[in-house]
Amino acid sequence: MTEIDSPCILVCSIDLNTGYCFGCGRTRAEIASWIGMTKAERRAVMEALPARLETVERRPRRETKRARLARLRAEGR
Repeated sequence: MTEIDSPCILVCSIDLNTGYCFGCGRTRAEIASWIGMTKAERRAVMEALPARLETVERRPRRETKRARLARLRAEGR
């Protein structure tokens, strides 16, 4: 089996109501311990993410790195 990649999408902002990242749906503890998790632990987290992301109620307050890079590309910078 191949390694399970991180679900990070470079948003990295935590919803204060749910405790989940707006981008990937992980908790701070899961983000911090991701490298040390076993494949089974990572798989369990990955399976929970879609449902978690449904509970995030608002968008991050700041422009994300991914959005900024896309905007700069569109502006031709």
